[in-house]
Amino acid sequence: MPAIGVLTLEILVEHSHSLKEKRHVVKSLKDRLRERFNVSVSEIDHLDSWQASVVAVATVSKDRVHAEQVLSAVENHAAGILGGMLVGSGVEWL
Repeated sequence: MPAIGVLTLEILVEHSHSLKEKRHVVKSLKDRLRERFNVSVSEIDHLDSWQASVVAVATVSKDRVHAEQVLSAVENHAAGILGGMLVGSGVEWL
């Protein structure tokens, strides 16, 4: 049965002093995740905040096991890129 999973990443860019600085971090993350994992990525919350962001990563797969593997790999990769800036995450199934 097909599975749709959405990984939510909560990001805090404490060193950011402008929207431009934060957007650089978020855009870089989005581009890297799209390229490496072929997933859909979008900033979904705190769009006007200088330091906070919520990014959603979605995948569609033929089965849930594969989707879980993809989202787990995405989360691990994002944690490696962001380090301490990644302050929370969660997965939702549709």
